[in-house]
Amino acid sequence: MAEIVIQGASPAVYGQSTRPPRGDYARGGQVNTDYTCPQNYAAYTAADHDIYRRLYERQSALLPGLACDEFITALPLLGVKTQIPRFEKINDRLYRATGWEVVAVPGLIPEVPFFTLLANRKFPVTDWIRRPDEFDYVVEPDIFHDLFGHVPLLFNPVFADHMQAYGAGGLKAHALGACEQLSRLYWYTIEFGLIQQKSGLRAYGAGILSSAGELAYAVKSSVPHRIALNLLRAMRTRYKIDSYQKTYFVIDSFQQLFDMTAPDFTPLYAALQRLTELPADVQAPGDVMASAVMA
Repeated sequence: MAEIVIQGASPAVYGQSTRPPRGDYARGGQVNTDYTCPQNYAAYTAADHDIYRRLYERQSALLPGLACDEFITALPLLGVKTQIPRFEKINDRLYRATGWEVVAVPGLIPEVPFFTLLANRKFPVTDWIRRPDEFDYVVEPDIFHDLFGHVPLLFNPVFADHMQAYGAGGLKAHALGACEQLSRLYWYTIEFGLIQQKSGLRAYGAGILSSAGELAYAVKSSVPHRIALNLLRAMRTRYKIDSYQKTYFVIDSFQQLFDMTAPDFTPLYAALQRLTELPADVQAPGDVMASAVMA
């Protein structure tokens, strides 16, 4: 966990990078020790709102036939499409629906504050938005990724409960030194998960749903592996942060995801210590491929 300094919170850095984090972690002392801060709505420019509008219009037009039904149903609950939404207005609807709320953070935050917020049904949303030259790709999650990609499914009661349980499990994983393994499960489900529905294979992961290019690739391309979700398999599999994924994991329903992740993970972490890591692009013995899942 990063140390807290008087002027604000120290940024979190994940992976290897020489680029400093984008967020303003000082904010004149307005960043709390849990990394939350006020959404400085007055700071957004007309250009910022226009970027959000254009991103929303482009991405929402791509969703039919590619995004899961639950996401498409909940997306209008974000509210205004033509400008960056105010978090308090989203929270009016979200809290009534599932008891969750979104909270502003200056950027990426360390594991313990992140898990703690989730365990208390608070979803951290980065409050800055990408620049025009980053319209197609931004290295760090921005407000569009966090709001558009993650928040709609928090209106779904089963998925919302899963996210809270993930936060509680993350705190336990941190105590056991297993955050890397659990983060892979987050990556392959909450960020880049696929779900089999009556209408076909669909995306539910926020990283897919907020990406113009990866949405069609993840669901329709013949290039990546698509494997029925197995917890040990996902947690020993490395992932790509700078390209489309080589492997996706498929669930049958959000209830299945909740039920699979409900038991104590301690035995899984012990088993993972005896297993080797797997590259992101391999097929492993015992994999149940999506073609079999979809039959």
